[in-house]
This record gives sequence, C-alpha cells and structure tokens, in this order.
Amino acid sequence: MKTLILDGSLSSDAMGGRVVSHLQNNLAARGWSSETVTLREKKIGNCAGDFFCWMRSPGVCNVDDDNRDIAEKIIASDLVIYLTPITFGGYSSTLKRMVDHQIQNISPFFTSINGEIHHQKRYASYPHVVTIGWLDGPNANAESVFRHLAYRNSLNMYSQVNVCGVAYGNQTHDELDASLNLWLTKTERFESDPVPALPTQSISSAVATPVRRALLLVGSPRTRKSTSASLGGYLFDQLNRLGVEIETMQIYTSLNSQERMKTMYEAVDRADLIVLAFPLYVDSLPAPVISALEKINQHCLGKPSRARFAAIANCGFPEAHHNDTALAVCAEFASSNGLEWMGSLALGGGEGLVHGVPLAEMDGRAIPIKRSLDLAAEALASGQPIPQSARDLLAKPVIPNWLYKMFGGFGWKQQAKQYGVQDQLKARPYLLETKGK
Repeated sequence: MKTLILDGSLSSDAMGGRVVSHLQNNLAARGWSSETVTLREKKIGNCAGDFFCWMRSPGVCNVDDDNRDIAEKIIASDLVIYLTPITFGGYSSTLKRMVDHQIQNISPFFTSINGEIHHQKRYASYPHVVTIGWLDGPNANAESVFRHLAYRNSLNMYSQVNVCGVAYGNQTHDELDASLNLWLTKTERFESDPVPALPTQSISSAVATPVRRALLLVGSPRTRKSTSASLGGYLFDQLNRLGVEIETMQIYTSLNSQERMKTMYEAVDRADLIVLAFPLYVDSLPAPVISALEKINQHCLGKPSRARFAAIANCGFPEAHHNDTALAVCAEFASSNGLEWMGSLALGGGEGLVHGVPLAEMDGRAIPIKRSLDLAAEALASGQPIPQSARDLLAKPVIPNWLYKMFGGFGWKQQAKQYGVQDQLKARPYLLETKGK
C-alpha cells in the first residue's frame, strides 16, 4: 500500500518523533512503501480563501509552493496518514495549513451526502485516511472533538476508509506499537470507525457580571471586508451601544508582526470578553487562526483569567451545523485557557448572503441576522451566555438545498468565465495520464 505520512508536529515535540519512527517501522514490517513529509520543513503558504483553485486554475492552488506537490502526492497515494498534536481538540496549525489546501482536490460543484450539502468529487477515487493525534494524557472532550473532525474531513474529502487514533505521551514503546498496529490493521480490512458524536460543550455557569471591555478577533484573510468582520462588527456595535468599550483586531495582519502580536496580547489581557469571528475552512478554523490561538495559549500560560470567550462561525454551505466541529474547537480553547465559554453562533450560506457587506447596508435578508446578534449582544453585555434563541435564529436556513445546488453551480461557471476556464472546472490535473497535456 503506497502511504503518504503528513507530519504536522513541531521540531520540539518528542512525542511526534516517537510516533513517526514507530509508524515508519510498522509500515515497513507490513511491506508497505511510505514517504514522510515533514510539513514544518516545507514552504506552504496559507490558503487565501479566494477559490482560484476552482475558478482560475481548476484543481491547482494559485500559490506555487510545496502545497501543489503534496496535493498531487495525496491523489497518487493509497493511504494518507495525518500526524498532529491534538490542539484544542483539532489539528496543529502546521498540519491544518496543508489540509486547508486540499480543497483543490475536490470540485466547486455541490452534491448531497446523507442529506447534507457537500462539494462533489474531482477525482474518481481518493486514498484511505488514518488520523493520529497525541496528548500528554486522556482528555475525553478533546479526543471526541478530534475524532469528529477526522470524520468530517473524511466525509468531505471522500476517504474510502476513515480511522482515527489517539496516543498518549506516557505510553511505552510496546503500547504505542500495539495502537499503531491496530489502526493500520483496521485500514487494511477496510474497517472505518463508527460515526463519532460531538461532546456537549459546557456553557459558563459563573455569576453574571456586566462586561466593561470586549475584544473582537477577526479571523478571515479578507479582514475588514469579510463576512466575519460584518457579523462581528455588528455585534460589537450593539455591545458599544450598551455601554461596552470595544476593540477590534485582525488576526491575518497581526501574525507576522511582533509589534502587532504584542498589541493583541495586551488587548487579550485587558478584555472581559473576547469574541472570535471566522470563516469555516475544511471543517475547522483556518490555519492562521489556529496559529493565533496557539500563540495566545502560550502567552496566557500560568496567568489567571476571568475573561469570557465566545465565537461566531460562518460557512458557505447552507446548513449552519457544518460549523459545529470548529465551534467545539473554540470551546476547547476556552477550557484550555481558563476562559468562561459563553457559547457560539453559526451562520450557513454566509458567503452568498452577506459577502462582507456591513449588515446595516443590507436589505431585509439581514433582519434575522441582526435580530440574532441583537439578542446575543444583550446577553453578553450583561455577562450572560449567548441564548439558544439567538443561535436558532441565525442557524435557520435561508434557501432550500436543491435551489442552493442549482444556483451555486451556475455561480461557479459565471466566475470561471472571467478567466476563460468555464469548460475546465472538472479538470483532474494530478492524474498521471493528464499530466503534460
């Protein structure tokens, strides 16, 4: 079995080195060929979220770096193995950066799977996927979120077999070998894991006290012109109207600046409430947002905090529940940092509905969105969690699935016409027989 290992560990992660070594030995003993890609050593830029890999150069990322070569290797493999430290129940930013680029290997057009909207296949077949994460010790909530993320990825990326395993830092060599052997044997037998359930996220039960200062972190590459900024901006305008001092920071423009990150840390330290607004990228948060959370986590280590944390996610799919796994990661981040989890909001079809337009400038379609955010602002300002009524209002579908599929496909074709590739949208550039044509 031709195996590709995508190692998302850090150089300082001793457990990552152990897993890679034992895994390579186990694969060799089975007679399977393998290649290990150490992602931290590769040049992989962040996914820009511009969809150029669908409508400008179909099937190939617009950024010419190592992500293209790895995406091609994925398609040519029988088995792909993700390796990562479990990070707030999700993947490390190092692994997620490459996972985000995998949208080039699927089609922009839509289909239904188990009654949900998903993107169609680009290729006829895809590799099995084994996702292996590790923790210092058992953590039931984080492990459940991790397994659910692996399952959702397998669904969207059409994995033939999906197996997810969790290793622990205190395992002996023999115990680690036994675990790896079990997961690989399941794959060999075409035995996928059962569908995992997301754990119920514990909402804060702390005594409510009014919020004085609130910080909005916008986690979209489109920054101020993003749907994330529109949703978060409206919420914060309402908080300000209720007497809360507000501040907004853009994650994407802060990450590569030590001075801006220092400013972000200072804003985090003085905030009573932190709200993260972001778009869904391959079932979770975009890699740069995970990177920012990793950095904030390191900054907050050992510091007591009474701050509250909430999140707003939006996705292109019409069903808002596609955001659930990503929001569970946000709840795990809050738990890891001693923050009070105040709940979340999820919007489906955000790209087509809002498209970065300030809600105050939108027509009547924005009324339920604004009402939801009004309810959330009233609760958060008084120190209360986001009410279920606000969540239900924002999550309500605005377009039936059949209509979404029809108009969505038409929209991709119209955009592709700008680049003269409307007849190439189903191209399969990484198939051996098409290369060189």
